Amino acid sequence: MAADTPFDLQGHRGARGLRPENTLAAFAHALSIGVTTLELDTAVTLEGVVVVSHDSELNPDITRDPSGQWLTQPGPAIHSLSFAELQRFDVGRTKPGSAYALRFPDQVAQDGERIPKLADLFGLVERSGNTEVRFNIETKLDPRRPDLTPKPEAFARALVGEIRKAGLERRSTIQSFGWSTLKVVKRIAPGIATVCLTTQQGPDDNIRTGKPGPSPWLGGLDIHDFGGSVPRLVCAAGAAVWSPDHTDLTAAALIESRALGLLVIPWTANDQEDMARLIDLGVDGLISDRPDILRQVLLEKGRGVPPATPVERLSPIIPAL
Repeated sequence: MAADTPFDLQGHRGARGLRPENTLAAFAHALSIGVTTLELDTAVTLEGVVVVSHDSELNPDITRDPSGQWLTQPGPAIHSLSFAELQRFDVGRTKPGSAYALRFPDQVAQDGERIPKLADLFGLVERSGNTEVRFNIETKLDPRRPDLTPKPEAFARALVGEIRKAGLERRSTIQSFGWSTLKVVKRIAPGIATVCLTTQQGPDDNIRTGKPGPSPWLGGLDIHDFGGSVPRLVCAAGAAVWSPDHTDLTAAALIESRALGLLVIPWTANDQEDMARLIDLGVDGLISDRPDILRQVLLEKGRGVPPATPVERLSPIIPAL
């Protein structure tokens, strides 16, 4: 890629390395740093409100109950709670001593942060005046636990409805490890580009190379029907973008993706050396918990970076107990 080719600098869950993940505080901070795209995850409440959350169940590493106590186990499922009930939980800091807290020592706590509506994030960006920043929105669902989330059709329709209501179809992509929702998006909203997320690591491997039958994650597709080629598999899903685990990406797979017309935006690169290696390899963008570090690496390589657009994060409303 030429040095002046726009690079998609994506803030993962806002800026998870610096502020509590998927909160308005994290997205406001990412905007103040300057990113091309806000990457985020979604869930759906009991009454159908699309909210921003990575976990289908409340995560005990980041969640305190209305009395201020840390949850001792995962749950309840967001889909089992009304939005009002969900707002009683504080997600503004990590649990001291947890593996999560140790992983992100530079994250600044923001007590009082709640799981926001997707519509509230859209409103925050509108207040910033940034009319260019994009939204890479993940549908979080797991075929191993279908009881925790809406069915793919309902999930995709709820998300597409919110994007359309905000008039942000051209500034949004919808991504997922569970490609069944992407199939629905392709059918009901062909103007919204889709992104196939993949990992071939450990128990979350959604490609399942060498295992019999199609993976339950891939919406009926089978890697073995495509000669073991993940880029060809992604093309068959009709996606515009392939987002692999950055440790899975090879130069050969990137070359193949280029030949197929795919954009390649790996996740989640936080180490400077990994960022530099992937940029030099020729990826189209990176998803990172540390967009501040990624900006610096890009600048050192003579690459352009998006402008910073500071925005005041309005104080969260704490529901009465």
